[in-house]
Amino acid sequence: MTTGATSTTPRQRWMAILARASAAELDDMLPRGARPAFTTLKPAETGTVMVQARAGGTGDRFNLGEATTTRCVVRLESGTMGFSYALGTDRAKAESAAIIDALMQDAPDQLAPAIARLGKAQQAARDLASRKAAATKVDFFTLVRGE
Repeated sequence: MTTGATSTTPRQRWMAILARASAAELDDMLPRGARPAFTTLKPAETGTVMVQARAGGTGDRFNLGEATTTRCVVRLESGTMGFSYALGTDRAKAESAAIIDALMQDAPDQLAPAIARLGKAQQAARDLASRKAAATKVDFFTLVRGE
């Protein structure tokens, strides 16, 4: 079992940001009128995936339960394929994320600033939630009586 940090590729980072983004955020990045021509290879379809967790965050893995997921695969006219997986059943969101993935592979400079801003906003939201949770932490201690 390895507990060290794993390195991620730029594509893994942007796909994680796209998966966590809302449909409105993706639509802001890719307005309907500005969508490139694409072919749908796998239409957006909904299914379930098994979610795993670790006991205590670092212990043994266990199956936490199932989550509803939507996936989609598209191909741009350039031949670049884009993939997406997103929690929930929003098919339009999955399609938009797949198109953005393909565009990022072709010309990352165009959408990279928008994805970076979105990633920073997501990180800020996680940090805020973490600070709120830390503020509710209670430390228990026991006093020992001397005899």
